Amino acid sequence: MRIIFLTLVLLISVLFADTNQTAQNTNQTAKQLMSDYKLKLEMIDNADRNNIWFARHENYNIYKTKQAELESVLEDIKKLKIRNSRDSLAKLNDIERRRDALESQIEQLSEFQNAPFSGLLKPPEVPPIPSISNPFAIFSGFSYIKKIKQDLDEYNKLSSDLEVLISNLQEKDEILGYIAEIDNNGSWIVSRENNNILMKEFNSAYDIVLTSASVYERKVNEAVMRASNAIENETKRTFFILSVIVSIIFISFLLKFFSKRFMSANEKSYIINKIINITNITLIILILLFTYIENMTYLVAVLGFASAGIAIAMKDMFMNILGWTVITFGRSFSVGDRVKVHQDGSSYVGDIVDISLMRMTILEDVTLTTYLENKRAGRVIFIPNNFIFTNLISNYTHETLKTVWDGIYLTISFDSNYKKAMYIIKEITKKYSKGYTEIARKQLNQLRQKYNLKNTNVEPKIFSFIEPHGLTIHVWYMTNSYAALALRSTLSGEIIDAINKEDDIVIAYPTQTLNLRKAPSIKYSSCEDSETNE
Repeated sequence: MRIIFLTLVLLISVLFADTNQTAQNTNQTAKQLMSDYKLKLEMIDNADRNNIWFARHENYNIYKTKQAELESVLEDIKKLKIRNSRDSLAKLNDIERRRDALESQIEQLSEFQNAPFSGLLKPPEVPPIPSISNPFAIFSGFSYIKKIKQDLDEYNKLSSDLEVLISNLQEKDEILGYIAEIDNNGSWIVSRENNNILMKEFNSAYDIVLTSASVYERKVNEAVMRASNAIENETKRTFFILSVIVSIIFISFLLKFFSKRFMSANEKSYIINKIINITNITLIILILLFTYIENMTYLVAVLGFASAGIAIAMKDMFMNILGWTVITFGRSFSVGDRVKVHQDGSSYVGDIVDISLMRMTILEDVTLTTYLENKRAGRVIFIPNNFIFTNLISNYTHETLKTVWDGIYLTISFDSNYKKAMYIIKEITKKYSKGYTEIARKQLNQLRQKYNLKNTNVEPKIFSFIEPHGLTIHVWYMTNSYAALALRSTLSGEIIDAINKEDDIVIAYPTQTLNLRKAPSIKYSSCEDSETNE
């Protein structure tokens, strides 16, 4: 019996030992689970603090707390003012400082006065589509599409953040339920109830966000589609306008090419190129104006009102343009012509190197005018086109003419054989100007088709005139308009050499005789001396 008893006691002790071990293991498991759940709750809370929805809700709670504190402080201030004791006055100063601090904090949180999510629930307004009516507006259209898509992405991110927050709160609710089953502490139940209240608020906000996001996305997609269509239409129109402009430029290039290839310089290919350029610019400006100015009536009205002032303020410019028209179509002057301009008592001779809308450009050359008057050459002279209406401009090479009359003179003594001298001078002049004489005859015959030319005699002309110092012989001849000095120099040397060989011809020039003899001295005597001598 004793053995049986001992055996039962042993079995019972072993059984109680297993039970205690199991209880210990269970307690350790519960503690481990509690630790894991608390760690998980801490991770969820840390994640929620970085969520903008949770942060705004916390700010809303802080606002309500501060508002309640302020109301309590105001009540305390009223009570202390009623007491009006020394201690109450000291406390009153502290509480008033507390009141000021609370009012400042409440003012900073004033946006959370009515609702925690007032700034997040409503999506941003879709701005109106910009007017895409020119090539530069295409870039603003792309910027507009990029901006509204960014706004949509930001609002969708807010929706995603709210969805993640709700998911975290649901997970937190489950964890709090597990903790409440393990630990019967009532604080966990209160925490779960507060969490459920938050979930309801955030779920309500999420329903609003989903509806707003759907409507907002449709508005954005519609705006993107309309802006894309406007960009596409403007791009097509821009390419069409560019193709037209390129075609005009290409056609003008072909016209210039053929004008240079098949027209000689005498046919004014340069002027034709100028006309082509002006026509191109005018066509391109008109195309751009009628394409991109929407209200042409308004433009015409503005120009009509401003025309009087513009005409007065820009009189010279309009006169220059009118002068360019007369020069270009009247063919009075052409690029390459040699002209002489008279202005304020001065004369300038040179070749026209350019004719623009505003002015003619002349490169001054070495001429007889340079030798006699200016004493310098090589200057670039700009002549306003309106000078053709007010100033005298001589053209040495008008139309087909490339020759001008030039003359030199020589004075011989009265006793010289003037007939022989005139013959010698005329023969030398004929010899060296013969080529220019033939050219001038052909040129004048061509001008008969345009002008009523009666006298076309271009043979050298010689005249003799009595002058104070002798008989002056003048000879006139045709010479190159661009090189008159060269022939004048040649003729001068040849004539002098020929005249010097003749004994009966003496070149006369002003002379002056100086008498270097010593004058006799003259003595004067006074009347008194004369009387004394007598």
